Amino acid sequence: MQNTMHNIVDVPLASHPARESSIGRLLLHLGKITPADAENILFAQQKQGLRFGDAALKLGLITEADIRQVLALQFDYPYLQPGQGNYSAKLVAAYQPFTQQVEALRALRSQLMMRWFSEGYKSLAIVSANDDEGSSYLAANLAIVFSQLGEKTLLVDANLRNPSQHNIFNIKENRGLSDILAGRAGLDIVTKVDSFVDLSVLGAGTLPPNPQELLSRATFTDFMNQAIAEYDVVLLDTTPAAITADAQSTVARCGGALLISKLNHTRLSDLTAVRDQITMTGARVVGAVINDF
Repeated sequence: MQNTMHNIVDVPLASHPARESSIGRLLLHLGKITPADAENILFAQQKQGLRFGDAALKLGLITEADIRQVLALQFDYPYLQPGQGNYSAKLVAAYQPFTQQVEALRALRSQLMMRWFSEGYKSLAIVSANDDEGSSYLAANLAIVFSQLGEKTLLVDANLRNPSQHNIFNIKENRGLSDILAGRAGLDIVTKVDSFVDLSVLGAGTLPPNPQELLSRATFTDFMNQAIAEYDVVLLDTTPAAITADAQSTVARCGGALLISKLNHTRLSDLTAVRDQITMTGARVVGAVINDF
């Protein structure tokens, strides 16, 4: 799942006249350069026949990371600077979009688009066998890369026992999926993540005493029908499948599951058992990922 990384800095800055003319304005807006810096850059640009970005780099006024940030804005590919947004640092798709990890995520996204979402399906459960196998962080990062593709994406924390998405995305709304399933809330409690144009997150909500029963209610089916009518991609983070039967109910509502395992950690017998459980629900195992990050 690892592909060759292409350095976005190598894209010619003057390849599009309209974009070239906005580079200086964006750098000014982001506080990367001052008006005085811009004057010096323009002088160097004219004197040496350089592009604006190349002149700024040569003068040492900006870095290649600054250029990547500007290009991301120009091409509607939002990502965050370290510390921006108060989200978990493990959201590599948000904070480190040009790394090997995120390249692997984009490759996974492409496979899922071809093998699942292009077939008309809109929802997918992210399932691991046990705790600490990285399924929640993979679900969160996968949601980000889908939103970066322009897909209207909803990430749902369906782990009603030990949820984490509200912490990962720093969500202040206390209500979530459990409250919707109990009939105490509606889709209006979904949190729109402002840092990403097409990403929304629904936390687990109030921890219920009966999570398996809640996930088995008809209200879960009603919720899923509403969600897939409103969003292009709906990803559900589940309770580890080897611990409870909660994940089976969630997978059954999605119709498909992506299995997550951790390198040198997940036992093959556990993974096989989870696969068999999913198959028994009538759902499809869309793929499997070995998490080694």
